[in-house]
Amino acid sequence: MGDNVIQDKVAVVTGGASGIGLAIAGRFAADGAKVVVSDINPETGQAAANRLGGMFVQGDLSQRAACKMLIDRTVEAFGTVHILVNNAGFQHIEAVEEFPEDTWDKMIALMLTAPFLLTRYAWPYMKQQKWGRVVNMSSIHGVIASPFKAGYISAKHGMIGLTRTTALEGGAHGITVNAICPAYVRTPLVENQIADQARTRGLSEEEVIQNVMLEPAAIKRLIEPSEVAALVAYLCQDEAGVISGSPIMIDLAWTAK
Repeated sequence: MGDNVIQDKVAVVTGGASGIGLAIAGRFAADGAKVVVSDINPETGQAAANRLGGMFVQGDLSQRAACKMLIDRTVEAFGTVHILVNNAGFQHIEAVEEFPEDTWDKMIALMLTAPFLLTRYAWPYMKQQKWGRVVNMSSIHGVIASPFKAGYISAKHGMIGLTRTTALEGGAHGITVNAICPAYVRTPLVENQIADQARTRGLSEEEVIQNVMLEPAAIKRLIEPSEVAALVAYLCQDEAGVISGSPIMIDLAWTAK
C-alpha cells in the first residue's frame, strides 16, 4: 500500500461507540484521521471519543435534525467532511404480522433515511474538494433474506440501492460509495444472541456458533470487528479509488452457494 491518505482526513463514524463502529473509528484514529464519533449513548460515545482523541456528537439519527447537526458540528470543528461511515443500526426480530409499526418507522429512519440524509449533507463538501469516501454498513441481509427480520432486511437492501445510485452521481467528483456486507461479526450484540440461543436450545455457545449461526457459511468462525475496519480503511485509500457502487461481501462464503 502507498501513502496513507487517511492521515488528517476528517472521518465521521455513526454508531461509533461500540462493536464495528468503534473498531472503524479506532482504525481511523490509528491512521491519523480526525475522527468524529456519533452515537445515541452519551456516556459510551464520549468515552470512545476521549480514548481515540476524537470528537463526540450525541444524537438520535432517526431524527432528521440530528443528522444535520452531526454534519454541521463536524464542519464547524474541522471545516469539511472527507469520510462518512454509515454504521448505526439495530436489529428487531418479529414475525411480519406482529412487527410493531413504530419499530418499522424507526428502523427505516435510522438505517436508510439517516444514511441518505448524512450523505446529502456531507456531499457538497466532498464534491467541492473533489475527494470523498462514503462507506455504508449493509449486511449479507442486504442481498439475501431471512424470516423475522422484515425491517432490518428492508433497510439493508435499500442501503445497497442508495450505494449504487450515489456512486453513479459521485464518480465524476472523486467520491466513491460502497456497501460492506458482513456475516456475523463478533460484537456485543452478537455475543448476547449466542448466549441467549445457547440457553434456549440447551447447547454450548460454540455449538450455537458452529451449528446454528454459521451453518450456511463455509468458514466456521465469527468475523472480527478489526477485519471489517481494515476493509473500510482500504476503501478510503487512493488505491481503492476504482471501487465504487459495490456491495462487498465479507461473508465467510455464505452467499457463494
